[in-house]
Amino acid sequence: MPLPTRRHLLGLSLALGLTACSTPPTAHSPQRPQLLVLMVVDGLPMRQVTDYRDQLAADGLARFLERGRWFSDAHYGHGHTVTAAGHAVMLSGAHPQRTGIISNEWRDPATGAPVYNTGDAAHTYLDNPTAPLAGTSPRSLKVQTLGDVLRTRSAASKVIGISGKDRGAILPAGHLGTAYMYMSETGQFSSSTYYMPALPAWVKDFNAVKPADAFFKKTWAPLLPESAYARSVPDGQSWQVASGNGNRLPAVIGDKTDAPGPRFYGNLLASPFGDELTLAFARAAVTNEKLGQRGVQDILSVSLSSHDYINHAYGPESRLSHDHLLHLDRHLQAFFQFLDKTVGAGNYVLALTADHGFSDTPEWALTQGRDAGRFASAPSLAAVNAALASRFGVDKLARDFSAAGLLLNDQLAAQRGLDFAAVQAAAREELLKLPGVETVFTREQLLGDDVTTPYLAAMRKSFDPTRAAQLQIVLKPHWIASYRPGGSTHGTPHRYDTHVPLLFWGPSFVGRGEIRTPAEVADLAPTLAAVAGLPAPAQSQGRDLGIKP
Repeated sequence: MPLPTRRHLLGLSLALGLTACSTPPTAHSPQRPQLLVLMVVDGLPMRQVTDYRDQLAADGLARFLERGRWFSDAHYGHGHTVTAAGHAVMLSGAHPQRTGIISNEWRDPATGAPVYNTGDAAHTYLDNPTAPLAGTSPRSLKVQTLGDVLRTRSAASKVIGISGKDRGAILPAGHLGTAYMYMSETGQFSSSTYYMPALPAWVKDFNAVKPADAFFKKTWAPLLPESAYARSVPDGQSWQVASGNGNRLPAVIGDKTDAPGPRFYGNLLASPFGDELTLAFARAAVTNEKLGQRGVQDILSVSLSSHDYINHAYGPESRLSHDHLLHLDRHLQAFFQFLDKTVGAGNYVLALTADHGFSDTPEWALTQGRDAGRFASAPSLAAVNAALASRFGVDKLARDFSAAGLLLNDQLAAQRGLDFAAVQAAAREELLKLPGVETVFTREQLLGDDVTTPYLAAMRKSFDPTRAAQLQIVLKPHWIASYRPGGSTHGTPHRYDTHVPLLFWGPSFVGRGEIRTPAEVADLAPTLAAVAGLPAPAQSQGRDLGIKP
């Protein structure tokens, strides 16, 4: 059932298990931060932070590593590590089994129809076209976020999510916040009718000067001398995607177009300038909404999408990814110093994480002596369906791949009088024959209590039985689900996909030093709640990491 609209905040609060406070915290002592800032670097593996630590700026990521509290062994607990699933965990503290955000997209188990994680046909983008399945609301998110807790206790508080991707803005903002996302067709930032009937004047003013156009024909050049990139893979490799902005630096953004347009605006995200533009919008939000400057607590979430696009195209081992992280680090430094000046260094807390890690490109992994490859869905589906048709005499018993699984047509099996358990067992058997498949779990295993079988606990945390396919697949290490011959991706329970930064800074509220004790990203929400003096979200499965001095 769709969640109520924002006009029914009280009803929504009750539905999500929020509890009103008799004395809303409209004013705070110095012991509580005025602003919680969550920075998300989409697709940033922790290994890139530590591998390039010696090349970081003095006050970007190094602010956390040198003067903050950071967890060097932080992971996602769930197995299907993708953008939407990770963003839903961060400020809810709940795994996908509870959030319902099992992937970026999946198929409805009853009908096979595609579902987008933040899709909501009842709402449209403001002043921008709305494509089918576009992300316009948090309707599919089944749990509350820390922002929902805050807004229920203090109606004057503001919760704002900003991202290059709709899901990166909507899911951390929760049900009661406000999300702004980049429109790759127009180069603008917009929101949807779920949040408001019209954009605020400051957003219209920001878009009116066409800030994205300032990057047209701008050159992305390496930040450091060539010798500084000896530890990463050179440009121009055959497995690095050459479309978009090409696969060599320097690269001119928009060099194959005559004027700014959808192609340029889309390619802008796959460059350091996409992050620069997103942070410019975040500055405008802090300034115009006076976040952290009004005597009430606020939350700002900024998800930077460019690193993910770059790693998808070139792989995290590439010089392009290496150089992008260095550019991003300098942009973060400037943004943090802006917050110091605008909000006050003693008035806010920073947290930084990523929604998932990344696998090296399989072709590169092969050169390093690893067993690696690409799992292609179309021929795999055809092979499974052919085997099932041969055994049971019925075509298309497998609908399609859905999130991390294979969705079987249980209705068709019942209509033909087939034993569904036998169909499921046969499909599992055929999947295990496919190149790159490590293991396959059945619905019964995922709903059981086995805690010893490798990967099962992680895949169970990704499994919402109302939305997930009956069979859940784990690929072998260094194998990726791939729809194209180049680039890389993520999505497995392997360490390179689960290991992400979990970094905190705020000298008035956060201690210092590296913590090597294992942690999970699900711990982020209850940890920030403790720092802010708020209760953890109702469905949180994480724990307070105790980062206070």
